[in-house]
Amino acid sequence: MPLSTCIKNMIVTFFLVLALPCGAVSAQNDIESRKIDFLIASVANLAGAKFVRNDAEYDGKEAADHLRMKLKRAAGKVRTAEDFIALCASKSYISGRPYTIKFSSGETITSEAFFRKKLRQYNSSTR
Repeated sequence: MPLSTCIKNMIVTFFLVLALPCGAVSAQNDIESRKIDFLIASVANLAGAKFVRNDAEYDGKEAADHLRMKLKRAAGKVRTAEDFIALCASKSYISGRPYTIKFSSGETITSEAFFRKKLRQYNSSTR
């Protein structure tokens, strides 16, 4: 086999090997993106509940819009649903105070606890 053909084969093989992990990373990103979308939808669809941020109450749609904005701003840092919960959905960057969710029953929980529970539900339903 001529040297140029051997070099071409080596180059093609090199790029194929490089492409394999990229496909795996892309698939992982898709999975994590679906999880994050699920988490945002879970707060957007809360009926009768209020998302409390810095003492102001917001409905689910407003909360979801805010979380999407934070996700967009933190996109380079958020790689997983866990990152999303920790970096975007748990507390205010401005005040450092935790977000809470107040249900119509009067129960109030931190948004972090809410999202972690929803993520566990998502993960158990996709197994």
